[in-house]
Amino acid sequence: MPSSRRSQFALLLVALCVGSSLAAWSQTPRQNLPQTNLKLLSTPGKKTFASTCANCHGLDGRGGERAPNIVENPKVQQLSDAQIFRVIENGVPGTGMPAFHSLARVEVEAVVAYLRFLQGTNRTLNLPGDPDRGQTVFFGKAGCSGCHMAAGKGGFIASDLSGYARSHAVEQIRSAITSPTPSNDRRARLVTATIRGGETYVGRIRNEDNFSVQLQTLDGTFYFVDKSDLEGLETSQTPMHTDYGSTLSSVELNNVVSYLMRVAGASKSETPAKENEWEE
Repeated sequence: MPSSRRSQFALLLVALCVGSSLAAWSQTPRQNLPQTNLKLLSTPGKKTFASTCANCHGLDGRGGERAPNIVENPKVQQLSDAQIFRVIENGVPGTGMPAFHSLARVEVEAVVAYLRFLQGTNRTLNLPGDPDRGQTVFFGKAGCSGCHMAAGKGGFIASDLSGYARSHAVEQIRSAITSPTPSNDRRARLVTATIRGGETYVGRIRNEDNFSVQLQTLDGTFYFVDKSDLEGLETSQTPMHTDYGSTLSSVELNNVVSYLMRVAGASKSETPAKENEWEE
């Protein structure tokens, strides 16, 4: 074969190989790419995602009241990049998912890459301890459940911790347990209300105006008290114990943190997805 013809044949083979590789890449879901590449690809999409998607789907893509979880939903994870691209570009008729025709192609591709990045980083959760043992400490030795609720169980007097770990890092959770920040707000502290006649109620102020006080006692019961009937309203300590750093071991603290992390993950993944949204 003449050298010129051999060169033309070699160029043709190279072109065919490149074309085949591009076609295969375009049909492969982006989640199969290495995680490091995904992180680089997703950087431009983070800003676009925050400005166009996060209002409904949340900054972490795990959904909210107006839109479903698109990070942990298996149906969304199984969609190809091309399918997700079309959902973003064209929306889903009959649902709350609008069409984003204003986004350039490169912006939509960046959002798809960022979504794949979120899906990859949220599939596994590194727990610092044993969540099952942490649950035992939470409802037992530490007595957290006397005031706090988690996963639908526990007290009413303090905040519900079911989703707390979603917005707080491990060290923040540990610090909140061992070194709670004191609050100057009387509503964040326990009060003892003494009623005319000697009757007393211990709880937290939920509402207050010039004429009355609404108290919630440790058992969750609400009481409306006219201020004219009050003989005293004394503010005492916060419901949160301040000695967990000494009464709980480091292992026990890690276990409690792990339990809260697991509860937060479970409660979020159970958010019901809206029918037909993000599906084709």
